[in-house]
Amino acid sequence: MTKILTNLNKINDLIHAAQKRSNWETGKVQIIAVTKEVSVERTQEAIDAGLLHLGENRPEGLNRKIEAIQANVNWHYIGSLQTRKVKQVINNIDYLHSLDRLSLAEEIEKRADKPVKCFVQINVSGEESKHGLTIEEALPFVQSLASFTKIQVVGLMTMAPNTDDDDIIRSVFKQLKQCQQQIAEQGFVHAPCTELSMGMSNDFEIAVEEGATFVRVGTALVGNERGEQDEHEK
Repeated sequence: MTKILTNLNKINDLIHAAQKRSNWETGKVQIIAVTKEVSVERTQEAIDAGLLHLGENRPEGLNRKIEAIQANVNWHYIGSLQTRKVKQVINNIDYLHSLDRLSLAEEIEKRADKPVKCFVQINVSGEESKHGLTIEEALPFVQSLASFTKIQVVGLMTMAPNTDDDDIIRSVFKQLKQCQQQIAEQGFVHAPCTELSMGMSNDFEIAVEEGATFVRVGTALVGNERGEQDEHEK
């Protein structure tokens, strides 16, 4: 059994246990293997272990791996996306986790060949170091996308603060869940907003307890071949 498969089995067990503790009926929680700090070879090992959702945060890394691997998997762009780089990635991904401004939406509308599943990024904690809209801006922003034919708002995404205080982390995830419910209740055709992308290597169990349907796990699952702290998981 490979190290990745061992890690995956452990993470799945932790997710199932967290679901049992949860008040939410989320169904299957999708694990996104964050492969941005590992090689093409390690990424292929993740696919061989049965992981079909892979996350990258730079156009160069994403496109290099897509070209080298050519596997039938779901590619997620999980980093902040500069407007000028939309054309490099938008037709190579299945999900975008960082829609956070109208200029980005307009560029996607211009460049995408087909509708893209998007998560609107919310900066729940209000940290200056994080991208994203405020909770208050979320609903008006989603409403403003009604005429965009290439954007489907499938859900919301956030990152919790880098803290050991579980109560603070839980509060962030709980607020995102409430925001997601508010938008989903509107019944927007362009924004079903049924999904929640939240939780990483150090806090995915809390995220699942609070209703996450996608968790983004890098170091705890595929490791970090650069030997550096994963910036995405700060």
